Amino acid sequence: MNQNFDNALAYSSQWLDIIKQETFPEEVQAKWIIDESKRNFAEHFNRGWLEYRKSVTEAGDWASVEWSGSGSGFTDVLGRKYIDWLGGFGMLDLGWCHPDVVDAVVAQAKRSPMPSQELIDPLRGVLGKMMADITPGDLKYSWFAASGTEAIEAAIKIAKLYTGRSAFIVAVKAFHGKTMGSLSMMGKADYRQPMGLMYGGSVYHVPFGDAGAVEQQLEICDKVGIGVAGVMFEPIQGEAGAIVPPDDFWPRVRAATKKYGALLIADEVQTGLGRTGKLWGVDHWNIAPDIIATAKSLGGGVMPISSVTTTEEIFKPMMYPNPFMHTTTTGGGALACSAAIAAINVTLRDRLWEAADKKGTYLKEKVQDLAEEFPQVYREVTGKGLLIGQHFHTPEIGYKVAAELFKRGVVVSGTLTSAQTVRIEPPLIISQEEIDEGLNRLADAVSVVSRSV
Repeated sequence: MNQNFDNALAYSSQWLDIIKQETFPEEVQAKWIIDESKRNFAEHFNRGWLEYRKSVTEAGDWASVEWSGSGSGFTDVLGRKYIDWLGGFGMLDLGWCHPDVVDAVVAQAKRSPMPSQELIDPLRGVLGKMMADITPGDLKYSWFAASGTEAIEAAIKIAKLYTGRSAFIVAVKAFHGKTMGSLSMMGKADYRQPMGLMYGGSVYHVPFGDAGAVEQQLEICDKVGIGVAGVMFEPIQGEAGAIVPPDDFWPRVRAATKKYGALLIADEVQTGLGRTGKLWGVDHWNIAPDIIATAKSLGGGVMPISSVTTTEEIFKPMMYPNPFMHTTTTGGGALACSAAIAAINVTLRDRLWEAADKKGTYLKEKVQDLAEEFPQVYREVTGKGLLIGQHFHTPEIGYKVAAELFKRGVVVSGTLTSAQTVRIEPPLIISQEEIDEGLNRLADAVSVVSRSV
């Protein structure tokens, strides 16, 4: 395409007016927004992404395009309402547009949206202190970025710097992000194989939940002289389908990493800050890892922010002799930190992990009842708190259930590479009425699908 500054100027002005529009779009304007959005996604963003989304394929004549959200639901540009059982894959623990988080960000935006990078940025220090206060063990120092994969990249680098080693032990079916270092740790061929050669150090994959396999791999590496920098797992596997490990897994892995001098890294990007019924996923087993990575819900569903938190001893190579060993210009900016400060405040004030435990126990039991009623549809139900995995017999069945739910105004996790494991992951602030209504619609969807299997 040729450059066209006049077109870009006029087009941006048109959309700025739409962004600032407080009233709901008229039907003609709403349908124009839908058509324009589909065209832009197809021609300028990702045609495959557009063709895959249930919001396009299952929405009828007019695709579902986001307009506004509040609490545990959102409304599309045509005014259709949806119950959110997806929660932004863990990003929207506090729901859509939580007023306390929005107010903090708006106030900070009016004063200083981004730091100078030369003066002391107070909110970065505030958030660092808060992370030290709420994380287990002796974790004290934090580094901030925008996304979960950046947090994992930093955790990898910190582990290598501190130990002087380069190997890692991770899990099959693990999901740690899609930048090259994080991708190297992933346990899914769908994303790894097309990329070819990745991380230069050794990466060993073991079955998740098999403490014996971790112990054996550490022992083998020790005997053959391969230095293991870190052992990294999600406390409960998320994308794999809310897989909960046996209760002896984390304690045994913690003991083994101490024995062999490897750092234990907890990827709490999805499980952190209350999602599983504890503030941290590792709290279920009273474990203090050497490094915790978190993201998603840390920004309260308003701003993107991630964190890597570790001990003072482990963090020293990030401070001396070069405190600029690992930096990002925009990560941990004032707006993002203001959102995280407010999100943590709300989470602690309202003790949202307790709500996740209570609501999740109820919701999981009801889904298990449904699975027993329709064994031809379900294989099993897993999870803790409000991270629940519906495991179906085939990917085709999983897609059909998710599609039928969408038609009934309930949004659940995606179904491209793991359609047989569809998660239920609503905001932690979801009401009992929304849970029950969602369950009614799920029962109806499963009943329809059961007739075709």
